[in-house]
Amino acid sequence: MKCNLARITLGLVTLCAAAFAAEPAGPKFPTGYREWTHVKSMLIHSDKHPLFVPFAGIHHVYANKTGVQALRAHGKFADGSVLVFDLLQSNDIDGAYTEGARKLIAVMQKDTKKYKDTGGWGFQAFKGGNANEAVVTDPAVQCFNCHQARKDADFVFSTPRE
Repeated sequence: MKCNLARITLGLVTLCAAAFAAEPAGPKFPTGYREWTHVKSMLIHSDKHPLFVPFAGIHHVYANKTGVQALRAHGKFADGSVLVFDLLQSNDIDGAYTEGARKLIAVMQKDTKKYKDTGGWGFQAFKGGNANEAVVTDPAVQCFNCHQARKDADFVFSTPRE
């Protein structure tokens, strides 16, 4: 009896440890994204913008090679497309807005089979740009609800500068 109880306990401890060590759902942290194509930058600096509260700051958007092709063609994104939204605090120093600390890095990855419930896109965000601090626990509620407004653009807000 002691042996079986020990095995059951060990099994439960192993399962719990695996659950806590599991990688976050959605896309992985995007290494090397600053070497990708820079799509655009934007500054949200006022509460006149509807996304001021969650996303005030300097935005830089990057796309991998597959994503850039769709952006340039204004078409549907192919599986494998990845877009990164790098959000930084903005500092007003002597009349110039400068980049401050990183607030988050958000990632959208196209995989129509894996993410069929969210328009074919997987969503994840990493607090402070830390690969170990994923913050999206419910992509449909936290991300996709807003992205549905851009259904005609394959759920993507960013457009490249022409």
